[in-house]
Amino acid sequence: MSETTFMGVERSLINWKPTIDYSKCDYCMECVEFCPHKVFEVRENEEIRLIVKNPDNCVVFCRACSKTCGVDALSFPDKNMTTQRIKEIRKEMETHD
Repeated sequence: MSETTFMGVERSLINWKPTIDYSKCDYCMECVEFCPHKVFEVRENEEIRLIVKNPDNCVVFCRACSKTCGVDALSFPDKNMTTQRIKEIRKEMETHD
């Protein structure tokens, strides 16, 4: 992914990535096929076959992969809390300039 910031904040400081509920996941891999940002990785011959390999590649506020999940195994952080945290980080950055 080419974007390293979001709203002026370093992407790595923003907690926005999918969480996989393995008790629900049926390993259909629709999320992997859908996501163009290579957020997920499929691991063959392992107990946990699907992981969030590149969380910083996830586009902030995008939840489209979760809409492809028929069993609702993907969840994301709260959007309002994430927005508030981005604002806090920006304010902290302004005081350090």
